[in-house]
Amino acid sequence: MDENQTEFVREFVLAGFSQTPAIEAGLFVLFLFFYVSTWVGNVLIMLTVASDNCLNSSPMYFLLGNLSFLDLCYSTVTTPKLLADFLENEKLITYDQCIVQLFFLHFVGAAEMFLLTVMAYDRYVAICRPLHYTTVMSRRLCCFLVAASWTGGFVHSIVQTILTNHLPFCGPNQVDNFFCDVPPVIKLACADTFVIELLMVSNSGLISTSSFVVLISSYTTILVKIRSKEGRQKALSTCASHLMVVTLFFGPCIFIYARPFSTFSVDKLVSVLYNVVTPMLNPLIYTLRNKNVKSAMWKLWDRSGLTTKK
Repeated sequence: MDENQTEFVREFVLAGFSQTPAIEAGLFVLFLFFYVSTWVGNVLIMLTVASDNCLNSSPMYFLLGNLSFLDLCYSTVTTPKLLADFLENEKLITYDQCIVQLFFLHFVGAAEMFLLTVMAYDRYVAICRPLHYTTVMSRRLCCFLVAASWTGGFVHSIVQTILTNHLPFCGPNQVDNFFCDVPPVIKLACADTFVIELLMVSNSGLISTSSFVVLISSYTTILVKIRSKEGRQKALSTCASHLMVVTLFFGPCIFIYARPFSTFSVDKLVSVLYNVVTPMLNPLIYTLRNKNVKSAMWKLWDRSGLTTKK
């Protein structure tokens, strides 16, 4: 075998969703709506948090603004390429572009997992230790936890990328998905990938599953520690939006990464859920159930001068 087998495959073909032009056109409109909605919703949350002193000084909304930024990044890693491919006959991506997309997908995705865990800790302190909340969740600690989330995402992603990049690719080059991800890409390698798959499942699967368990345990602890029925209902109302986001994001990730790299017919649909739909729904979930954010948004709207003056 040649020393540099990755030179045999200079580009991959993305399977996409369909080869029928009419279906592709309809999907283009649908996913364009998802992507524009993602940008509008998340940018609006970031502007609202940044422009309102009360929200900006609150740890919860500071973390929410960071989550919106991560959602934007996460969606942008895959969706623009997907939209462009709907307009092309051949859905091609170079080897280098594929590796870069894989890196940023896991970088931002893992950072979001860690940030959601931080947000669960924030809710735990706010509800179970309200008198110490501002002391414990200081701005300095929040910035440190956000930086730690990004660092954890980088470390996770660099491991995935190095393991994938060192595999030889010399045969089939069709990736059975609409973007480059570890499971479908390493299946194309001209080598025995059992050990690599085991390492990657241990990495991605462990991070997604353990983070999900920590999150659920955190919210369960909150409910158990609150004795009064009224307090428990209030806690449920506060944490409901977080639980919805956690379920929508972690459920598909666990399904994809916490199992051996075998292909199922629903994999593409599940990938759409956590890559495209969840980043769009997060702003809706947080704003529709949060009076403070909705009030701050109306204030921002008033200050923008876009309201109709009678």
